[in-house]
Amino acid sequence: MHKHKSQLLCVLDRPEIPLHTTGSENDVRTVVTKRKISGGTVSENGRVARDTMLGLLKTCGKLGVSFYQFLGDRFAVACAPALPALPHLLRLAKA
Repeated sequence: MHKHKSQLLCVLDRPEIPLHTTGSENDVRTVVTKRKISGGTVSENGRVARDTMLGLLKTCGKLGVSFYQFLGDRFAVACAPALPALPHLLRLAKA
């Protein structure tokens, strides 16, 4: 351990990076579960659509925004409340 001390202590330079991968594994778990249940997608376009929707679902959840309100706003559903654009919400979350 003494030989690799400088490499081991480099994590102290970036305290915002977690020392575990639980968050990343949790993000991927939804995709794996969906793939196991459905057996995958028929086409490449289907895979891209599924991955896009799951990514939006996870992002909305992390930002505390209702996924269904987000979709309603983007598809101009009359009863959906207006939401800011996703990049704006991400900037607000980082601040």
